[in-house]
Amino acid sequence: MTERRTILVTGGAGFIGSHLVERLLERGDAVTVVDDLSTGREANLSRARDMAQDRLQVVRAKVSEAEASLQGTRFHEIFHLAAAVGVRRVLEEPVESLETNLLETAAAIRLAERSDAAFLLASSSEVYGKAPRVPFREDDDMVFGPTSVTRWSYGCSKAIDEHMVLARASRGGLRAVVARIFNTVGPRQIGHWGMVLPRFIDAALEGRPLQVHGDGLQSRCFVDVRDMARGLEQLLGCPQAHGRVFNIGSDVPLSIRSLAEQVLSITGSRGGLVLVPYESVYPIGFEDLRARQPDLARIRGTIGFEATVPMVRTIEDLVTSARATRAEGRAA
Repeated sequence: MTERRTILVTGGAGFIGSHLVERLLERGDAVTVVDDLSTGREANLSRARDMAQDRLQVVRAKVSEAEASLQGTRFHEIFHLAAAVGVRRVLEEPVESLETNLLETAAAIRLAERSDAAFLLASSSEVYGKAPRVPFREDDDMVFGPTSVTRWSYGCSKAIDEHMVLARASRGGLRAVVARIFNTVGPRQIGHWGMVLPRFIDAALEGRPLQVHGDGLQSRCFVDVRDMARGLEQLLGCPQAHGRVFNIGSDVPLSIRSLAEQVLSITGSRGGLVLVPYESVYPIGFEDLRARQPDLARIRGTIGFEATVPMVRTIEDLVTSARATRAEGRAA
């Protein structure tokens, strides 16, 4: 009889983490989620609980707080997604964000080494900083602004996370993959910490103007969370990926203004959009990138990853879930 695999997902009650948990349960694994619910939500795990029977354990804590109690568990894989989320959160809570990214990653690595577990670090496109060359390639230099500008602290901390993981892997003690996640959207994402698509949808459904920062011509490459969860699962399961860094996402650029216009069209909102200067939203000196686009040649060549969910479907699904949530609130 084949041994049931046990998987740890830190940040598993989060937006991306909860979709990944469902994929792991679907393949028959037992899953332990560690999440302090600082940005994750219990409701995100509702479907996973229905699927799990006795295969889901949820620990409400930081990784470092749960570390001692988990040392006796043999994990086959660890997906480390616990991290500070959203530019606004980083700006408002810089110390907490840095501690989360650095200390909790160190704790997750220790758990992986004790279990001899394959380990995936969910890193970020923010590690490229304001690198001038687009698309971003995994071996490009990182270019950050001064340490006096809080905006760059997140990218710096995720870069240090990567250094920790790769250093452990180079010693031969850790089978690890670094996944640099680009802009991910889809069901369960909320706009509280500044996430652009759910923020647009909330405004559209309420008939308010969609606030587009700057001139709206800055572009991003959006990937659906269901594609992202699949890609993360496949990356860690591929031995050829171990010890390497991968961009993961979509490489099809879309301007923020065009995104807003799609939301207006799909929702039928007449609220329109309004351009808002950055200085009225963020601290003076905040820098945004004109373009953030990954080079995906490495991940395509290694696991054949391609984004498959069209943006229209992602928006439609988010609109449907947002309307359902509003209807439930009115019924209550």
